Amino acid sequence: MDIQHEVGDKKGAFFIQQGGQRLAEMVYNKVGTKQLIIEHTEVSAVLKGKGVGKALLEAGVHMARQERKRIIPLCPFAKLIFEKYPALRDVL
Repeated sequence: MDIQHEVGDKKGAFFIQQGGQRLAEMVYNKVGTKQLIIEHTEVSAVLKGKGVGKALLEAGVHMARQERKRIIPLCPFAKLIFEKYPALRDVL
């Protein structure tokens, strides 16, 4: 599973693409230079139940740690994963 990262001026996304089609993505907004808001996570039926959504969130957490940013999870899925896995909460 190859997670790719797309970065724009104000938005970004971690995603998995196969055959030219995005099968999963986690979209975030940049807030200033210190915060990211996770807006939305979506995983296609083909990849559901394989831990793909959590892997996308972990990629975002890894980036936040490296760049010393905080995450605000507005996405219900992201909130759920942060609740289930305390080791990821240091970026909240």
